[in-house]
Amino acid sequence: MLRISLYYDGGEWRERGKFDAMIHIDRDDPARGDVHQLLSEHLADMFATSPADSVHALDHSALSAPSISFWTAREDGNLLGCGALKLLDSPPGSARHGEIKSMRTTASARGRGVATLLLRHILDDARTRDLKRVYLETGTQDYFAPARRLYARHGFIECPPFADYVVDPNSVFMELRL
Repeated sequence: MLRISLYYDGGEWRERGKFDAMIHIDRDDPARGDVHQLLSEHLADMFATSPADSVHALDHSALSAPSISFWTAREDGNLLGCGALKLLDSPPGSARHGEIKSMRTTASARGRGVATLLLRHILDDARTRDLKRVYLETGTQDYFAPARRLYARHGFIECPPFADYVVDPNSVFMELRL
């Protein structure tokens, strides 16, 4: 279990004092009440900003699949965000790949570095599993610009559709070689 003992003060990461609150990233249940609500908000936003056939976000039940690892970030028990790593089917003998799913922060946590902490945690887990590439799909609309910038800052580059995705003018596909 990874325990994060840093906080972002708006300019850099600092170590927490013993009386400061800490952000914890742990495996969690997507059906847990507050998480279910955050995921429902996420899906509602996806359908409000993208055509229905271009929405690839997963609901809480799909995020409970055995091929998916799901985490939340919490501070003093309060939900700050969530993210998941889905293992992708690979032909036998080929490199293993994963896909980032359902990255979302609460409105009150935005701008605090929570998405960066979650992304780093997911990528560390992917490296521990010896995955060779991590992919993601996000939207082309302005609403998704902060997500695209986050992923680009961490080395993701645009790529062709992967897995079962197809070319879609509303989707951007990105990959990171680990």
